[in-house]
Amino acid sequence: QVQLVESGGGLVQPGGSLRLSCAASGTIFSRDAMAWYRQAPGKQREMVAHITGDGITNYADSVKGRFTISRDNAKNTALLQMNALKPEDTAVYYCNLVEPQGRWGDLEYWGQGTQVTVAS
Repeated sequence: QVQLVESGGGLVQPGGSLRLSCAASGTIFSRDAMAWYRQAPGKQREMVAHITGDGITNYADSVKGRFTISRDNAKNTALLQMNALKPEDTAVYYCNLVEPQGRWGDLEYWGQGTQVTVAS
């Protein structure tokens, strides 16, 4: 019953900005860790940014200083603000949610993916 709805992808010029949004439902959102992954043609899927339920963030070295992940627990939404975009940022971006289940382990969910293209 957990669902993730992504939005915000598109075409931008190098140096431009874009904001991705991921709205979650069917979960106690404040307990969940959120992350953004991306997969470019011919490359392995990689984690771009991660945020815990308490707001602690981590970033891939390739995006550190340019991307910012945040969350609004009142709106059950995670955001990825992308600045100073480069052509190598072009990829399909996926929202990821990890729901803790105590001693029974965690459950993982994925959004449908949204295309980000950085080109002149």
